[in-house]
Amino acid sequence: MPAHQDPHPASASLTERLERCYTGVVHDIMRAMGLRDFTLPPEIRPLMPERVLAGPAFTIRGKVEQGADAHQTLLAWTGLLSQASSGSIWAAQPNDRVVAHMGELSAETLRNKGVRGCVVDGFIRDANFLLDIGFQSWGRGFTPRDVVGHWLPDATQVEIRIGEVVIAPGDYLLGDRDGMIRIPLAFVEQVVQESENAMTTESLVRKAILAGTDPQQAYLKYGKF
Repeated sequence: MPAHQDPHPASASLTERLERCYTGVVHDIMRAMGLRDFTLPPEIRPLMPERVLAGPAFTIRGKVEQGADAHQTLLAWTGLLSQASSGSIWAAQPNDRVVAHMGELSAETLRNKGVRGCVVDGFIRDANFLLDIGFQSWGRGFTPRDVVGHWLPDATQVEIRIGEVVIAPGDYLLGDRDGMIRIPLAFVEQVVQESENAMTTESLVRKAILAGTDPQQAYLKYGKF
């Protein structure tokens, strides 16, 4: 299946709509709804800041196991890659800040499966290769060290925590140059619809401002700024 193709049309439509939004407006909508703790730590940054990443989370949790058998770690890692679902975002809490938890061959595999990108609370490697294939990857930095003999997956499709944000399987993620936020699955349709409405209103405010309207009057008229 080609990259970025979701086998579920309804889900694909929602992903595409979210991808046309931006984190600032989605954040403001969720704040107004009374939701909290949905902004990932700002230290987690995208490899390609100009590219938006959106989609439901496929979650991974892992643990350091010093001295693990090399064959065991690679067998576990490749098995992990096999589980990732098309149309999703690989979202990992490796509980490790030593080795890389995404690299070239893994990204090639995931991309070919239709995975949209990844967010890792840790490091990535093979950055030039990831850029070449266009696999959007979020992380805290880079290192050439890999998982062999050091790390094993603990569980998939379980709740993970990145900073103060709890990400459940299927929760939606949206990331752009400003950062990344998590949208609970139960609220994603409402959040997308209200974000679209807000962006329409923002366009009216922008048009009024460019036409010379006083910004406070524009705010009072449209209730948005």
